[in-house]
Amino acid sequence: MTKASSLPSGLYRADQVRQLDAAVIDRFAIPGMTLMENAGAAAWALLASLWPDAQDITVLSGAGNNGGDGYVIARLAAAEGRRVRVIALGEPDRLGGDAGTAAQRYLETGQPVQAWSGGGLEEAEVIVDALLGTGLDREVTGAYREVIDAANASGAALLAVDIPSGLHADTGAVMGTAVKADHTITFIGLKQGLFTGQGREFCGTLHVDDLGVPPGVYEGIAPAATRVDLAALSAWLPPRRRTAHKGEFGHVLVIGGDYGFAGAARMAGEAAARAGSGLVSVATRPEHAFTLATARPELMARGVDRAADLNPLLGRASVVALGPGLGQSDWSQRLLARCLESALPLVVDADALNLLAREPVARGNWVLTPHPGEAARLLDCAAADIEADRFAAVRALGEKYGGVIVLKGSGSLILNGQGHCAVCDGGNPGMASGGMGDVLTGIIAGLLAQGLPAGRAAVLGVCLHAAAADQAAAEGERGLLATDLLPWIRRLANP
Repeated sequence: MTKASSLPSGLYRADQVRQLDAAVIDRFAIPGMTLMENAGAAAWALLASLWPDAQDITVLSGAGNNGGDGYVIARLAAAEGRRVRVIALGEPDRLGGDAGTAAQRYLETGQPVQAWSGGGLEEAEVIVDALLGTGLDREVTGAYREVIDAANASGAALLAVDIPSGLHADTGAVMGTAVKADHTITFIGLKQGLFTGQGREFCGTLHVDDLGVPPGVYEGIAPAATRVDLAALSAWLPPRRRTAHKGEFGHVLVIGGDYGFAGAARMAGEAAARAGSGLVSVATRPEHAFTLATARPELMARGVDRAADLNPLLGRASVVALGPGLGQSDWSQRLLARCLESALPLVVDADALNLLAREPVARGNWVLTPHPGEAARLLDCAAADIEADRFAAVRALGEKYGGVIVLKGSGSLILNGQGHCAVCDGGNPGMASGGMGDVLTGIIAGLLAQGLPAGRAAVLGVCLHAAAADQAAAEGERGLLATDLLPWIRRLANP
């Protein structure tokens, strides 16, 4: 059994997991009942290890194969002498296939099955959620909604089997309501919805068990997305040559810092420098240039009044980070227009994205880094539409605007220029504070300046940003500031 930091990298849609299951049964002649027994045994072993002293266990079993897993768990728990209660949504003797066999084997032990009557879950020490599996595609209603809400309110420890009931396996969206599990055990293939949107919140600590299926099962079924973390990408940050000089590591030009927002441009510039850019310039309002240069002397701050003032700066830069504190004034629009005329690679964030949404253009050599609100403006929809299917949203952004897209949020998505999607499962709620996006923009720009291709710079930048935030949050998530990440960016950029 694998858990937490050692999870596999491949992520699958629900239909692909069904293909994997079919391959196990059809190509490798492993009976579906064997898979169900193995899944139940793996879940019971996890439960027993997590809560070894728990005596009162309630299993919530649905009317499908997920419910069949629940009956296996209940049978094994009873065999170990635990007090087990099965609450079934769906009569066990009406279940078909492997789930029906599992229910019958449980009933043959003489253990009872109860119908849901609207209460009593507060008596359980541990509740096993085996209600709804990966096939859910509509809002949860009726008795299922009642029992899920009651389980969440019970105060018992919650173990979800395969996926928390009510969570969409492909999108990570909550379908009206969902079990908020303490732990989730999933099988054979990781479901992509567990890693983004509300998936990370509702699945708790994630465990995976491949049920001992042959490795050949995965051949021919390419993952829909890839889970990435900084440890897996450290080879992209090799040690520098002893004879290296600053000219080898690029020159980032940060453009932003309208009135009242000079700090955003400074944070992006510092992040680019901490990520390893050889030189960093900041083009900002003339009134801010002296203060920025004084606060951080390594940043070459220049005041710009007109778009033409950017010309010498663009001539020396290798990468432009556009948007931190840019604002949406006439000044902001002129600077954006001038940057769009340049052939330099761009990292575009914040108000530059909001301006871009007004007059959309496509480009191949940029990285766009919207949060859900900015993504909604770029696609002319509501933020709720973005969060309802983040994978579809990031692909729509790529189709409309080109280049590399980073859709920020819990489980940030990175779509490279070739259509492959990566998911970063690092980061923490402390990052919900001002300036975090500016720091990410600077990191990605700094990595681009050092010669990484845009797709790699975006993936590595997101993971570096998340890992730095996780390190900084060791002292507490509440009160975490964007600038708290800067020392960690330097340390983590030197693995």
